Amino acid sequence: MFTFFAKKNFLVDHLEGFVDIHNHILPGIDDGAKTTEESIELIKEFSNLGMKHFIATPHIMQDYYPNNSETISKSLTKLEEELLEQGIDDILIEAAAEHMIDSNFEALLEKKEVIPLKREYLLIEMSYLQPSINFETAIDRVKSSGFFPILAHPERYVFLFSQNKRYADYKKEGVLFQLNLLSLGDFYGLEVKKTALKILGNGQVDFLGSDVHHMNHIKALKEIKITKKTLEMVLPVMERTIQYFF
Repeated sequence: MFTFFAKKNFLVDHLEGFVDIHNHILPGIDDGAKTTEESIELIKEFSNLGMKHFIATPHIMQDYYPNNSETISKSLTKLEEELLEQGIDDILIEAAAEHMIDSNFEALLEKKEVIPLKREYLLIEMSYLQPSINFETAIDRVKSSGFFPILAHPERYVFLFSQNKRYADYKKEGVLFQLNLLSLGDFYGLEVKKTALKILGNGQVDFLGSDVHHMNHIKALKEIKITKKTLEMVLPVMERTIQYFF
C-alpha cells in the first residue's frame, strides 16, 4: 500500500554494543558532568541503551579547560572507584581528550602532551564560528607526529555550511570525520542536521560519537528518529567505530 510517510526508526534502538569515542562523562574537569553522581547517572542511562564501553574525551582548551594527563587520570580514577563502590562492574571507560586547535596546541604536540584515542588517533576541534588560523599547519604536525587526526563534529562548524568543498579538501589532507549522533536529530538545529546527512551521504564520515555532556543530551538522543535510508548509512559507520576502538 502506498504511504505518504516513510517508516522511522529510533536511533537508540541500534546502539547495543556501540563504543562511544567522544563524550564528556568524566566528572568535574570541563563542561560535562560536574560530579561523580552526574557521571554515574549518564553511564546508567547509556547502559540501559546497551552502551557499556566509553572513551572519555574531556576538553583540552588553553583558556578554559587546561587539562592534562594528570587531571584526566585523576578524574577517571575517581569515577572508576565510584562505579566499583556501587557494584557496577560491567562498564569499561578509557580516557583520551578533545583538543582545541588553539595557540597552545602545537606546543602540546611538540612536548608529547596530547592524549590520543588508542595511541594513534587524535580528536581535535575548532571554534564553531571560524577556522583556526593554524589549522592546516596543525594537521600536518599531527600527522608528522604519528597520529591520525579526527575532526570532532564537522557538521557543526557554521563557517563550513556555505563551503561544502572544504569538507572534501579536509579529507584529501587526511582528516578523519567524527559525526555526533545528536546531529541526526534536531537538537543542534536543522542546518546541522542537513549538513550531517549530506556528509554522511557523501561517504565522508568515518566515526560516530555521542558528545554527551549532560542528561538533556541523553533525553534528546532517545527522541531521535531516522529513516531507513539514514539508518543504512549510519550502521556501517557505527560498525567501523566499534571495530577501530573496541
